[in-house]
Amino acid sequence: MNMPGRIIDSNIEIGKSTMNYVSFGKGSKPLVIIPGLSDGLRTVKGSGLMLWFFYKAYARDFRIWVFSRKNNLEPEYTTRDMAGDQAEAMDKLGLDTAYIMGVSQGGMISQWLAIDHPEKVKKLAIVISLARQNEVIQKVVTNWIDLAEKEKFGELSIDTMEKSFTEKYLKKYRLFLSLIKAIDKPQSKERFLIQANSCLTHNAYEQLSEIKCPTFIIGGGSDQVVGGPEVQEEMAAAIEDSRLKIYPHLGHGAYAEAPDFNEQILNFYKTI
Repeated sequence: MNMPGRIIDSNIEIGKSTMNYVSFGKGSKPLVIIPGLSDGLRTVKGSGLMLWFFYKAYARDFRIWVFSRKNNLEPEYTTRDMAGDQAEAMDKLGLDTAYIMGVSQGGMISQWLAIDHPEKVKKLAIVISLARQNEVIQKVVTNWIDLAEKEKFGELSIDTMEKSFTEKYLKKYRLFLSLIKAIDKPQSKERFLIQANSCLTHNAYEQLSEIKCPTFIIGGGSDQVVGGPEVQEEMAAAIEDSRLKIYPHLGHGAYAEAPDFNEQILNFYKTI
């Protein structure tokens, strides 16, 4: 088994707060990964080995940096604000430019990063995300907010899994769902609520044409969280230098279920 190289599990000051990050990998090229809304429930702190296992396909060619949002979030904190903080964190860590992968809400943040801080983004992968609101995400995330406000975090986690993955994939974890429902607790309810609300106000659609870096958009044709393939298709149409990959029979968990997902991303990053 390839070893992860030196794992760094640390944080950096951002304004009056701190931002947790994990870094690993033996390559020289920087790859910044911005995770989704799950970050609102639990940051990357203490997750170095787990993250290496999930992203080890990239560890030979890249030095990987996985960032959380900052720890203290202001009310009405937006995905654009998050992108500004991400750019500041990259500056402070000497990451002048990097390959970027944004997953779900991370994809929303990465859009603003490429729009407002284009010098930071060498190539951009937007994974299972969207550029503007639709009925699907409004209904799903509003329900998650309701569950969080009622502190039904186990039900929230289960609903997230059931909305994201195919039944075939979920069969492997059905025995653990009742355990998840019983013990799953967030680090901060308020943190999740602020991040969830930022998903409901995200709208970068009118500015997508400002993204000039090579962009790879990946979606699931049966996505029950952000909507079907038309969501990714409109992003691809709006970004001039972009390519599109849709997994027709997969949903919001396509990044975990598609056997060639990592290969697709790596090929995109390696293409001149």
